[in-house]
Amino acid sequence: MSYYNDRIRDLREGKKLTQQQVADVLGIRQQVYSKYELGVRALPIEHLIKLCKFYQASADWILGLKEEVK
Repeated sequence: MSYYNDRIRDLREGKKLTQQQVADVLGIRQQVYSKYELGVRALPIEHLIKLCKFYQASADWILGLKEEVK
């Protein structure tokens, strides 16, 4: 079961950021980022790493492998 789409959305909304702002951090279009949050498109490892650094969250948490953010 994949949790990352819900978790990256929750992180973004928790920081009151738009999808466009996060897409800019990743260097992609907003439409591509939206597909990550919807679970329609797989999140590439390089974007996972950037999101971990940006949100200071662990990859294990984003991927649903543990319950603690860090």
